[in-house]
Amino acid sequence: MKRFLFALISAAVFATGNAQTSENMKVVAHRGGALIGNENTLSAFENGIRAGADLIELDVHLTADSVVVVCHDPSLNRTTDSKGRICDLTLEQFKQARALDRETGKPTDEALPTLAEALDLIKGRAGVLLEIKKFRKGKYDGIEEKVLKLIEEKGMHDDVICQSFDDEVIEKIHSLDPTIRVEKLIFCTLPFGRCFDGRITAFSFEKYAYCASINVYYKFASDAFIKQCHNAGLEVKVWTVNELKNLNPNVDGVITNRPDLFRKHLDAVGK
Repeated sequence: MKRFLFALISAAVFATGNAQTSENMKVVAHRGGALIGNENTLSAFENGIRAGADLIELDVHLTADSVVVVCHDPSLNRTTDSKGRICDLTLEQFKQARALDRETGKPTDEALPTLAEALDLIKGRAGVLLEIKKFRKGKYDGIEEKVLKLIEEKGMHDDVICQSFDDEVIEKIHSLDPTIRVEKLIFCTLPFGRCFDGRITAFSFEKYAYCASINVYYKFASDAFIKQCHNAGLEVKVWTVNELKNLNPNVDGVITNRPDLFRKHLDAVGK
């Protein structure tokens, strides 16, 4: 059913223009810059920072012993030489895995980081766009509190943005600390006040008034939608854009696997 829905929605996409972009647009290094390094590793975050990204995007899960760790997938299967769901592994077991090289697929000598390690590396050098994952309902109970605690311990309250596809996550973050910036991830908006964010969810600008930005799949970042968001006081970031021709010039941020490319482009626009 999900595959059918995805195909149905994707059939409606349109191409965005290649107009001049704003120098105020934020460059967000997706997973640290997944096309210039090994995603969601400390070395990738270093690459993203050196490429000039304004923010480093990363994804977090919770281990079996309740440590917040960085990985996109709920399991280690795709990006490391180990197997297993993160929620079933202790931190020690998680740390035994080695990240696979993006080009060769062979194990490197690098372990995946904890969120604490990632924040230590990034602090003072870039902002953080932190996506909180939900493996399944209730599996990561308490992750929001642990994320907020780490942000405060590292003194990065004003440097970290929390985002999620899951309404329960961003609602809980906002209820725990209304001063933390939160952003709503969606794939696209649908007719009759709905959006597709992994499921069909009620959508309205009033519902997400506590959010700072709606982060949408780039093919659905139409001028009309961007204008609606801006009129509602919301920014728009687009994901995941890897070619300049696919960037709508009116968005406020671009989430990209090529932060080097977009930083160079936006710097040139600003000259």
